[in-house]
Amino acid sequence: MTETIRVALAGNPNCGKSTTFNAITGSRERVGNYPGITVERKEGCSIVDGISLRIIDLPGTYSLTAYSMEELVARQVLVEEKPELAIDVVDATALERSLYLAVQLMELGVPVVLSMNMMDEVRKKGIHIHTQMLSEKLGVPVVETVAKTGKGIQNLLKTTVKFAVSEARKTWQPLHVSYGPELDAVIDRMVARIEEESFLTDRYPARFIAIKYLENDESLVTRGRESGPLGLEMESLAKEAEVACEATAQTYPEAIIADYRYAFINDILKDGVMEIDASIDLYTRSDKIDQLMTHKVLGPILMLGIMYAMFAATIEMGVYPQEVFIGVFAWIGEVCTRILPSGLLQSLVVSGIVDGVGGVLSFVPLILIMFFMLTFLEDLGYMARMAYMLDRIFRFFGLHGSSVMPFIISGGIPGGCAVPGIMSARTLRSPK
Repeated sequence: MTETIRVALAGNPNCGKSTTFNAITGSRERVGNYPGITVERKEGCSIVDGISLRIIDLPGTYSLTAYSMEELVARQVLVEEKPELAIDVVDATALERSLYLAVQLMELGVPVVLSMNMMDEVRKKGIHIHTQMLSEKLGVPVVETVAKTGKGIQNLLKTTVKFAVSEARKTWQPLHVSYGPELDAVIDRMVARIEEESFLTDRYPARFIAIKYLENDESLVTRGRESGPLGLEMESLAKEAEVACEATAQTYPEAIIADYRYAFINDILKDGVMEIDASIDLYTRSDKIDQLMTHKVLGPILMLGIMYAMFAATIEMGVYPQEVFIGVFAWIGEVCTRILPSGLLQSLVVSGIVDGVGGVLSFVPLILIMFFMLTFLEDLGYMARMAYMLDRIFRFFGLHGSSVMPFIISGGIPGGCAVPGIMSARTLRSPK
């Protein structure tokens, strides 16, 4: 009987994860939804050296903190289905940012194989990554790949199988990252109580639980409340840490944790892991534009200007198709008025159906134009920059930077409409 190894395929959006999945599984995949939600679940298989790899394609995510349904689903698969390991597809052109997810996977204790994708683009930029040195520093296998051409995929699969069956990786071993003296002291107190009460430790490592409380992970906090009184104690300790961080550093635990994770990643990448050709200017035009668009003063001014221009253009361009819709339904109403006798039936058809449907459809051109422009800004990457700029402001209202989309659509920044705003609110991290 063929041995089966379950492998979770993780990675950031647009890192080449889907291309890697297709390269591994070919046409041998099964697509469905996760139970109870509309997030797509893809599974496939591949046979390597007589061993069957069952590949579970996780939703693309930047983090394992449940800010979105995709992040929550990715974490649930890891803690509930307990795959033997995870392949983390890394965008090697943005290595520092991409390793952020890898660090969290390792903090959860998942055995990880890093697939360094887009290595052809890395070389074009004059960057050389010493993958062997990176592997030694992280303590995980690192494989160079170019998923779009299939280069390195077979080596990735062989490395995955070898790593999965090694005796050293039979149990999950969480990574320990220091988050500074202030947070580490609180984390140690929380870990002691968690281990003493075996609080959720059947699902998560104790230190991981403590960190997620400091990150105000709503899903885990809710589960903690359901698991007993210790959940409230954990919330109290997390609030205590939040107040201390605000008083001493004018920041919050989530920001400190993110800073220390990136500091950990920078320590890994320095001392020869990455070599850059000095003759090549890495400060690209995109970087220069990014610096301007997220500037502390100019950034918000430009953002308001862009949003105003978008809504003004929507109104101007939407007038003509809107007038056509209004004219067509006015004509239909006149025809129905002439054909139908006066009375309740005429009133129902003309005032109810024709005027009602016409009134709604007359807004369709405006909505389509606005959504097209927002999609364009999203594809440019500008919406993510807006979320970054507005994150601190939204936190005063208990929201996250990703709340920017429903805020714009519902009219928080000029114009908008409440109905699509409510629809877009489904993308927020909290059901509230």
